[in-house]
Amino acid sequence: MRKFLAAGKPLAAAVFGCALACASLTAHAQSAGDNVVGLGWFHVMPQDSSSELTTHVAPVPINTPLRLPSQFTSPGTSLSTKSADTFGLVFTHFFTDHIATTFVGGVPPEFELDGHGTIRPPGPAGALGNQNLDQTNPIVKSVRQWSPALIFQYYFNAPTAAFRPFAGIGVSYNFFTNIKLTNGFINSTQNNLGSVLAAAAGKPGQTTVDAKASSSWQPVFNIGATYNFDKHWGLIASLTYIPLKTTSSLIIKAADGTELATTKGKLNADPLITFLAVSYRF
Repeated sequence: MRKFLAAGKPLAAAVFGCALACASLTAHAQSAGDNVVGLGWFHVMPQDSSSELTTHVAPVPINTPLRLPSQFTSPGTSLSTKSADTFGLVFTHFFTDHIATTFVGGVPPEFELDGHGTIRPPGPAGALGNQNLDQTNPIVKSVRQWSPALIFQYYFNAPTAAFRPFAGIGVSYNFFTNIKLTNGFINSTQNNLGSVLAAAAGKPGQTTVDAKASSSWQPVFNIGATYNFDKHWGLIASLTYIPLKTTSSLIIKAADGTELATTKGKLNADPLITFLAVSYRF
């Protein structure tokens, strides 16, 4: 009887150890029905390129000696932007042990926008007034980019694994608000290109300068991994790519509000976005 009890001790210890291991694995589970909230930091890195800027002259009376065309492209001009950082929030719902959908939001990052080259009308008008963009950078001191996204993801490894890589594809709606031009760029445009356009249209007085950017739906490509410390807390790390394109427009108006010209450039921002966050599962 004693031999049997002694032999049973290792068996009991093995069973107890197995139970602990199973409990630990279960604590790490991400399975069907689970929700995960992540709060962290986005680093947005534009991989930008730009078309040359084209100016569309409004159909207002033009003084014949200036010979302004209805539109002209300024060779060597372009737009560019820089990286930005912001807080991010993600919410993930697991439909199965491996398939989940994630909503991505957060505080919209704020960017500067630089211009390069010179906007120069052809003919006599170009000799009278033009706009050197390099001398007034940044031309936009701040603009907020909103890119809420919905991503469908596949999680690898068993749902009980602490470490789970994932890959996803989704869609984002991208738009821009709070576009603020620098005072130096506004003043330079008013005194140079703006004054020439106003004179050509027979519209005396100081011009005004405004800007806007187009919105768009774009696909989202996403890879990353989660690491769960226990049944509630973990980490999320991901890399996202959005082939983001927008048309930036600079609008010059006469003192009476008449639109004189709009200069447009297509900016391919194509940002790579890293995200590192603390997550909570419930």
